[in-house]
Amino acid sequence: MTPAFSSWHAFFAMGGYAFYVWLAVACTLIPLIGLIIHTLLTRRRLLAEIRQREARERRIRTAKSQQAAADAAGETL
Repeated sequence: MTPAFSSWHAFFAMGGYAFYVWLAVACTLIPLIGLIIHTLLTRRRLLAEIRQREARERRIRTAKSQQAAADAAGETL
């Protein structure tokens, strides 16, 4: 089995089509990398919103139970 290119220079030159080949590679990788970054940032933001909503709901439940306890204690006096 023989290698397709005789040297690294020949690999990067791509037989005279280097500009088009590497431009196509860049036009493929840049959006993919952007998509990965966007997905990670969106996931982080969604998880933060979920944590915030759960904390709010916990505070509301605690306040309601404290209010119910206070109302029950006030009625027994």
